[in-house]
Amino acid sequence: MRSCGVRPTFLRYKPSPDGVIGSELLPGEEFAVLELSGEWAWGYCRYDHYVGYVSAIDLVEAPPATHIVAAAHARIHVEPDIHAPVLANLSMGARVTGEERHGFLGTDIGYLPFTTLRPLDAYEHDPVAVAERLNGSPYLLGGRTVSGIDCSGLVQLSLALCGIPSPRDSDQQRVLGEALPEDAELRRGDLLFFKGHVGLMADGERLIHATGHHGRTLIEPLEEIAARTAIEERRRIA
Repeated sequence: MRSCGVRPTFLRYKPSPDGVIGSELLPGEEFAVLELSGEWAWGYCRYDHYVGYVSAIDLVEAPPATHIVAAAHARIHVEPDIHAPVLANLSMGARVTGEERHGFLGTDIGYLPFTTLRPLDAYEHDPVAVAERLNGSPYLLGGRTVSGIDCSGLVQLSLALCGIPSPRDSDQQRVLGEALPEDAELRRGDLLFFKGHVGLMADGERLIHATGHHGRTLIEPLEEIAARTAIEERRRIA
């Protein structure tokens, strides 16, 4: 068993740097290697069982994670001091292990402020609040980070920090929760599905979603979205 190193790495459908991106493996996420072929490892992400090829050099042996990045990103400092030089950034959803030291988590790669982390089993309660931290992130098909994310990646990541497992793709996510009738009053956290697209209701009238139409994650009035594309399904998780 291997894990993604300090940088996210793409899962591609073919073992080539030009291969189409299917998803993205986040730092600390486990990857089950089924086959090694030159510079590429074929297998699946243990979290969502998404299958693909990743660059073998991006995989490392790592101990089980203790914490997860809950902020949009977390800075890795060379010392447990917020003013210390920054080595790198970890995106939301990255998993790390370490020990507390003066308000930081000390890891093998540096120190992360505890304010940007939470223990793996300390779940949040509002997926929309999680999604809102990624507001403005660029749209990237297959992406799962603040540097680039797609619609189903935003939903999956937001639910994950609330302890709700989710498939990776929007068509698979239609099994989540319970279906709502068309005349049901929508509320914060409801999932809305369109053709090849999904988002979370921020309230009764607005949707937060990562959309190629605007090229970013944003909160948009539902009536404007519905004027472009039909709502196909409404689902309530809780």
